[in-house]
Amino acid sequence: MEGEGRRSRILQFNVGNNSSAENGYTRVLLQLFGYLGHGKSSFINSCIYTLGNGAYEMKAKALPLHEGCTTERLAYRLTDCITIVDNRGYGTMEEKETGETYAQLGNFLPLNQGVEWEKDFLKILSKVEDSDVTPNYSDFIVPMFIYSAKSDLFGEDFSYVKEFFKNCRNMTGVYPIVVLTNKLSEYCSKNYNTLVTKFKAFGAEQIYAIENYTEEDHIKTRGRCDDLQAIIENALKDVKFRLEQPRDPVKERIERKKFVLKFAYQFSVAKKEEEAAKKEKARLKEKYDKMWFKKFPE
Repeated sequence: MEGEGRRSRILQFNVGNNSSAENGYTRVLLQLFGYLGHGKSSFINSCIYTLGNGAYEMKAKALPLHEGCTTERLAYRLTDCITIVDNRGYGTMEEKETGETYAQLGNFLPLNQGVEWEKDFLKILSKVEDSDVTPNYSDFIVPMFIYSAKSDLFGEDFSYVKEFFKNCRNMTGVYPIVVLTNKLSEYCSKNYNTLVTKFKAFGAEQIYAIENYTEEDHIKTRGRCDDLQAIIENALKDVKFRLEQPRDPVKERIERKKFVLKFAYQFSVAKKEEEAAKKEKARLKEKYDKMWFKKFPE
């Protein structure tokens, strides 16, 4: 059976068996990103359940759409060398949120800590500099973008998504794998092709629709397990492909660091300019109001 063979290949996967062993990679991090309440935590629970032999457990807390509860970047081990990582959900996916994301993609932030959307360049600089004390060269990060098919793709501001996908590829060598949750929803069945076309326009090369297991619905079926395991196996194929290319982890880390610091600096400058513009606008309004009052006193 293909499903059982897929599960065995995942459980037996070892980064050290690939040509990059001399580069020091020992672990694959499947790093999840996405909006609040779109199913990241439920996806983690489903992956753990489909690879295991035990009962379904809510190891990662999950809430309904738009009610995300994760505020930390929490790691859950799938196998000895594959870890899946939950994350704080985006509200708007603007620069203040994605800046923290790029620091994660660059392996500059430790796992199992709170996620803060830093607006201050010096705070981001401090986090990145702290990582130089014990630099991480051993984790190969595969970004995954979780999106609920119940949500209205065209009712949200997606101007940041295409840029985010491109930057993910530049930092990791892999475009984010898109996982559409709520596969059985009416919206997904009617608009699946449109969703796929939209995400492909953002650069996505792998797009999957799945139905997560939940506390209320966790009877294992071959089809649902195949869907979940196919995502993990194809993520590992991306890893193998990238590890067959010439790699210099130290040089790559330096380039990622340059990108993160440049991004943080530009955002910080733009934020200060925006705040200065607001203050100037308020000052001019106050001046105008005073002039108006002098001219037309009550």
